[in-house]
Amino acid sequence: MTRADKLLARSGLYTRSEARGLIRAGRVTIGGCTVSKPEDKFPDGAAVLVDGSEVNCEEFRYFMLSKPAGILSATDDSRARTVLDLFPPELRRLGIAPVGRLDKDTTGLLLLTNDGDFAHRVISPKSGVVKRYLARTAVQTGPEDAEAFAEGLTLADGTRCLPARLEPLEGCRCLVYVREGKYHQVKRMLAAVGKPCLELRRESIGGLELDPALGEGEWRELRQFERSLVFNSSVYIGG
Repeated sequence: MTRADKLLARSGLYTRSEARGLIRAGRVTIGGCTVSKPEDKFPDGAAVLVDGSEVNCEEFRYFMLSKPAGILSATDDSRARTVLDLFPPELRRLGIAPVGRLDKDTTGLLLLTNDGDFAHRVISPKSGVVKRYLARTAVQTGPEDAEAFAEGLTLADGTRCLPARLEPLEGCRCLVYVREGKYHQVKRMLAAVGKPCLELRRESIGGLELDPALGEGEWRELRQFERSLVFNSSVYIGG
């Protein structure tokens, strides 16, 4: 059970004091009942309406973003735009943050949430969540590169990578599947086999694919079933 003013403030649309004013004015209904006291408590899943319009007051929120190049995967930066700058103020107030990161010039699927446990599960190598990337390289990849990825590469600085999967495609393109997120990992792995990466785009996280309807810089809220897709993938890497 949660106080009515706190429940309404979760929407990000109102501060706690603004929520109390709306409640005292009789403009808020929760669970079908008009609320008059901010301290009244209601179940977290109850429907919340302000002036007859439903407001999303879930405690945790989850978003899919099609990240464009040139934007930092960070919550704040004094010198450059971040992915949070692509969201309206009411959603930024919820405390959402990127789940992991994509390099500044890397595009594609990025998740944002205010659910710390969810974020930790996604990025932890122990969870085995597979991320798929489409890369364009300076030199065509081949079977020998796929074998090297499958064995697990050691990078120039001695960093040992878990076994990964590489599928060469035509036109100096390839698909790369990894289940960890070391610093610049995909680019460094491709460089380690002599195939420098020119462009990189993340297409999926687990069984969740980037929505093709989203243009670069656009986002939408995840549907409930999509959250579980993140932890379900039919891709086998081995190792």
